[in-house]
Amino acid sequence: MISRFVPSCRSFLFSNSHHLLIQCKLEPVTGIPPSTQKITLYQGNIEIGPIDDDARLLGSYPVENFMRLQVTDTNPHRIKNQFTDTSLVEKFELTEEEYAKRTDTVRAFKENNKLGRFSAEAAEQRAAFASENEKAASKIKVGDRCEVQMGDEAVKRRGCVRFIGETQFQPGLWVGIQYDEPMGKNDGSVQGERYFTCPPKYGGFVRPIHVTVGDFPEEDLFDSDDDLEEM
Repeated sequence: MISRFVPSCRSFLFSNSHHLLIQCKLEPVTGIPPSTQKITLYQGNIEIGPIDDDARLLGSYPVENFMRLQVTDTNPHRIKNQFTDTSLVEKFELTEEEYAKRTDTVRAFKENNKLGRFSAEAAEQRAAFASENEKAASKIKVGDRCEVQMGDEAVKRRGCVRFIGETQFQPGLWVGIQYDEPMGKNDGSVQGERYFTCPPKYGGFVRPIHVTVGDFPEEDLFDSDDDLEEM
């Protein structure tokens, strides 16, 4: 698989878009047809996970400001990939630590001039977001039954709280959930770090503000009169 190199940065607002619509919007930017796109969500250099479920909105994933989408072309025979495979080009590379120490970078310019994510407004938003999550987390404990709803996602997912705290994959507080149904993204581990144990696809991590604890028993999919209306 070869990642598509795009010599520019684009910003999009499509948190209410489905997977296929996102692919269509990315095609004119990357030149990669939706049928061979593989989309991965990143926070800086940290991989959060794939965006690959046609039934889910982008807003139902753990998406936050300043994240990025990496689009990979799964067709290795496409001619244009021969011109965009940067692994064939000798490059000047810096580690994250080395880049952070430099004073002649875009990041240094933004930081010195309080622009973008370094602005006072962005700092206030991050502080408010962290405060809201801390307040929400204080009402949650391991073992609680809960219901999770991300963004505009219509389906609320039920499960049990298995972890509360900070993680290695992204700063801030997270709640680890073992869902009642295989609607998650992992088995309680992310990037080789284990936080709890559950069957594959039953685990997930969400911000505390998206978790409601209470009397949420496991739902019986067959215990409903609606089943008599449709087969």
